[in-house]
This record gives sequence, structure tokens and C-alpha cells, in this order.
Amino acid sequence: MTAKIDEQYMREALKEAERALTLREKPVGAIIVHRARIVARATHQMKTLRDPTAHAAIIAITQAANTLESADLTNTTLYVTQEPCCMCVGAALLSGVNRLVFGAEDLKQGACGSAIDLPGNERLNRKLSVTKGVLSGECSILLRKATVSAKTS
Repeated sequence: MTAKIDEQYMREALKEAERALTLREKPVGAIIVHRARIVARATHQMKTLRDPTAHAAIIAITQAANTLESADLTNTTLYVTQEPCCMCVGAALLSGVNRLVFGAEDLKQGACGSAIDLPGNERLNRKLSVTKGVLSGECSILLRKATVSAKTS
């Protein structure tokens, strides 16, 4: 994938993150691409669904599996506006997602090198290629907006 294509798809994930912000959720968005087609779009929905597992990446993985009518998401790329946590990276690995692209780092819970590095664990039987920092500035600004609005609410 070229950097330009990654930016194009990350802008789609950012649209989902902006939608999450309007729902008063953490502004994290995710999309999944299969053969140059977006097969899933999701926002963070932990508050809305009262579900601690309702992260954007998890919801997108479920949607992609339903769209593709398969639990095997080989040949897909997951785009997420914030570095995924252990649960989300684990789900990507287990579902067979080949590639993960994220924007902003998550120094406290990021599982792609910031807090821990699951994709870099050689003992795992599946591999996940990771591209970091795509539109990181825009993704970080959106996350900061949520922090500021939460403090003023």
C-alpha cells in the first residue's frame, strides 16, 4: 500500500471518530478494507452500548466478518485512529487481519509498541504487519478535543 492510499483510508476512519465524538464517545474510529473496498465502519461505543468490549476495532472486525460471511479476515487491512489495545490487537490477530494501520499512539494501553508489542511477539502463530503514525496529528487533535470537552462538561 502506498502512503497516499493509507491516508485516504485513515480519513475514512477519522470520519467515524468524529461521529463518535458527536455521540459523546471516545473519538476512535475504525474501518476494514478488503480488496480496495471498505467492508466495515465502526465507532467506539462503550458508553452507548454499556459494553467494555465495544471498541471501534472490535466492532469493525465483527462487521467485516459478517460482510464477508467469514470469520477469516485474511487479505484485509484494519485502519484505526488510535493505537489498539491488547484486546483489539488480539482480535485482529485471531481473525487473520493481515495489516493494521493506526494514527495516534496510546502510551498507556497501546499494544503495537507503545505500552506493549503484541504483533512483535515471535511466539505467536499469526503475523500482523503494522504501519504507525498515519495522520497522527489529526488523530491526536481529535482525541485531545474529547479530553478538553470532558473536562468542561
